[in-house]
Amino acid sequence: MPEIVMPNNNQEMALLCLLVPLLPLLGFILNGLGNRKLAKGLVSLIGCATVLASFLISIYLFLDFTANGSKPYLVDFYDWISVGTLQIGFSFMIDQLTLLMMLMVTGIGFLIHVYSAGYMSHDENMGKFFAYLNLFLFSMLLLVMGSNYVMMFVGWEGVGLCSYLLIGFWNKNTNYNNAAKKAFIMNRIGDLGFLLGIFLIFITFGSVSYPQVFLEASKVTGIDTPVMIAITLLLFVGAMGKSAQLPLFTWLPDAMAGPTPVSALIHAATMVTAGIYMVLRSNVLYVLAPTTLDVIAVIGLVTALVAATIGLAQNDIKKVLAYSTVSQLGFMFLALGVMAFSSSIFHVLTHAFFKALLFLGAGSVIHAMSNEQDIRSMGGLRKWLPITFITFLIGTLAISGIPPFAGFFSKDELLAHVYEHNKIMWVGGLLASFMTAFYMFRLLFLTFFGKFRGTEEQRHHLHESPASMTFPLIVLAILSTIGGFLGLPAVFGENMHVLQNYLNPIYDFARIANGAALEAPHMDHATEYMLMGISVAVAVVAIIIAYVMYVKKDTVPAPETAKLSPIHNLIYNKYYIDELYDAIIVRPLMAISTAFHRFIDVILVDGIVNGFGKFVMLSGRTLRYAQSGVISFYVLVMVFSIALILFLNFFIG
Repeated sequence: MPEIVMPNNNQEMALLCLLVPLLPLLGFILNGLGNRKLAKGLVSLIGCATVLASFLISIYLFLDFTANGSKPYLVDFYDWISVGTLQIGFSFMIDQLTLLMMLMVTGIGFLIHVYSAGYMSHDENMGKFFAYLNLFLFSMLLLVMGSNYVMMFVGWEGVGLCSYLLIGFWNKNTNYNNAAKKAFIMNRIGDLGFLLGIFLIFITFGSVSYPQVFLEASKVTGIDTPVMIAITLLLFVGAMGKSAQLPLFTWLPDAMAGPTPVSALIHAATMVTAGIYMVLRSNVLYVLAPTTLDVIAVIGLVTALVAATIGLAQNDIKKVLAYSTVSQLGFMFLALGVMAFSSSIFHVLTHAFFKALLFLGAGSVIHAMSNEQDIRSMGGLRKWLPITFITFLIGTLAISGIPPFAGFFSKDELLAHVYEHNKIMWVGGLLASFMTAFYMFRLLFLTFFGKFRGTEEQRHHLHESPASMTFPLIVLAILSTIGGFLGLPAVFGENMHVLQNYLNPIYDFARIANGAALEAPHMDHATEYMLMGISVAVAVVAIIIAYVMYVKKDTVPAPETAKLSPIHNLIYNKYYIDELYDAIIVRPLMAISTAFHRFIDVILVDGIVNGFGKFVMLSGRTLRYAQSGVISFYVLVMVFSIALILFLNFFIG
């Protein structure tokens, strides 16, 4: 029987745990109140220092947790909600998964804050920008540290709000505002499913606290019961919205409207990983619902393939990276669907390294190109941006799965689990990997190789980014190079997978609930070597094809006015999914809203309200004639009234 998570009454530890989210919140308050009043240097210092302090405290908590036997504990602060049998405390649960997410969120978040100090230095609302970034990290930390589903939901909604504020940060642009509203509304669809799932968890288990829910779930007899399928599917609907899975994925590419550091933060370490975290945190519920896991695997694979095909034809440097994020998230859900839980979080971690690197590298390019984002107008930039080029190359190699970079280890492990589960899905995963390597090197070659295709004015302003922007690139490049060694495959020796060994205890309740579900795949070394060889070969072939097309043949994507082939046009226009949603959802809803406005609001509601007003006005205009000032008329009315009262009292009373 796994050890029940016990409260930790150590006041020092409680204070340190509280400070981790509280410091970014303090940064939000200070920079928010001081927007346009504080010097920009002080703004960036407050924003970066608060996150750095949270990161250092997270490191201390991690080391203390390991030194004291790695026993999970609760930190209770106060009773938050107490209604009947519903008891929800404001408390944190510190375990292996929590600490891993805290380190990732604060560590990557700090580097993005440092980068933002250089990238946003000329923006008049720099204080507001850093305030929103700090609030974003506060919300994400609340999400991963909370000890119950309600606290997770509060953080969940917080990152949704911050994404809206940051995507539409440059709110003078209508398109950016529309992108922010799209992200906010589409996430509300998923959040409704998540909220219903929380309600059903309380009805089923009598609690929303993780320790109690997981303990009760481990006692459930029976697999794939209707209630467990319903709970896990509803929770997954929330994950589909937050982590951009079909059909709720179209908001994420449009989120590129925000400043580039925002894109890096959303895509790498915070918002889009929340869905993965939620499913992984609820692993005991999901092993009791294999049907839901099959649904997750299929949706993850289809998302990975669809997003990868769209990425093949995009020409906006940030849009290519956005669709690569959607595709990589599909891989993570595919891993969750085949119960390769540790492999999924391993890919979350490595993806945080190389995707933050790639987005910040793209921001460095955009900064040098005077805000130009079209790769057709770039070329040959490695000559002017050597640090950006080298670090971007490392990130591209990592996401393409080339050894020894981080993405190779996590993606190879993930695909090996898929191979054991379903060979057809494995082939689909390989195809998505092939396309990933192709469109990422297409992006690299068109941006950094060949002749410069921009204007002379752009050429004149080309320069490497300042140290505040290149320093995070270098650190992330190092992490993208060595991060994969946290999860060495079994062919390198037993117990070499540091991350898996570290996370192993979080599956204890799941093993009790459905022990057979979490049995490790038995794969001989020859098969492992074969799968690694095939994975690398597929990526290398894709890179060679991209090199021949875009370096040797110097191919440049067709301009906007060119006529494309039907298939190319279909992919370039993202399968017209946005247009389809507009036709079958947005326009009908707008038509219904317009009709309701005209007939319900204007005619009925306004008619009733205005009717009362008109009645009162008409009554006033009529009764005012009674105020004549003639005393004899007043006496006559008084006598008549007295007579009427006596008459009514005599005959009725």
